[in-house]
Amino acid sequence: MKIAVTGCNGRVGKPVVALALARGHSVVGIDYNGEPSAETGEAPSFTYTRANLKDYETALKLLEGCDSLIHLAAHPDPGDYNVTSHNDNVVLSWNVLRACAELNVTRIAQASSVNVVTMVYSEQPNFEYFPIDEQHPTLPDEPYGLSKLICEMQADTIVRRYPALRVASLRLHWSTPSRDHARRDDPSRRRRDLWGYVQQDSAADAFLLSVTEENGRWRGHEAFFIVAPRIACDVDSKVLRETHWPNVPVIDGKDVSGQKGFFDCRKAERLLGWVHRDGL
Repeated sequence: MKIAVTGCNGRVGKPVVALALARGHSVVGIDYNGEPSAETGEAPSFTYTRANLKDYETALKLLEGCDSLIHLAAHPDPGDYNVTSHNDNVVLSWNVLRACAELNVTRIAQASSVNVVTMVYSEQPNFEYFPIDEQHPTLPDEPYGLSKLICEMQADTIVRRYPALRVASLRLHWSTPSRDHARRDDPSRRRRDLWGYVQQDSAADAFLLSVTEENGRWRGHEAFFIVAPRIACDVDSKVLRETHWPNVPVIDGKDVSGQKGFFDCRKAERLLGWVHRDGL
């Protein structure tokens, strides 16, 4: 499969490209900043273009001939909480989605974020229940989370008009090389992001499954939480909840204790076949 990867030089993009090449795909890498790693850049099945996808005609040109798209190009945080992150992320997403529709590139995965839920960048996180699943309200109060929520809404829109398209919005947590990299000695420092993470190669696996697997289990647009099932903290999850979020209930029949995480990713397992691993 010929897979376009935008944001190919980023923290998430590099593992995605490496895994796609390892699985025998050809990759069209696109980024506005940086350069591919030396190993990737020398791969015969990898091509790279430095480009600004905020220009729609550029997106059309670069995605032509591709079979699928993994869209990662974005500002990764709110920046100055003003307009740049929001405006750029929204334009980038719409341009590549609309270009895919025009070019009949029907398999798309885009990077959303756990921050569509009111979390790290918010004035005050607002959790209604644990573990958090895709039914949890998404009410961001800052520009980055809002931009990702709008990107999901754009995917809803594009598949209504172009029903042959299939779009996965992957709500990634902090993509890290390992659980140890995500741990902090003081658990209170990570209370706002619920001590979560996703191992970077496992995150890459989720993106590739989203565009390559044809199991017939889903169509249209779907959002998925992509988070490790185990917290990046050595304190019992029940103690963390009772200490930091005592007023947030646990769903009946669910368990948030031991090292179990605060997110429910069973939808990704059920529809994508994705299971988190701390190394592939």
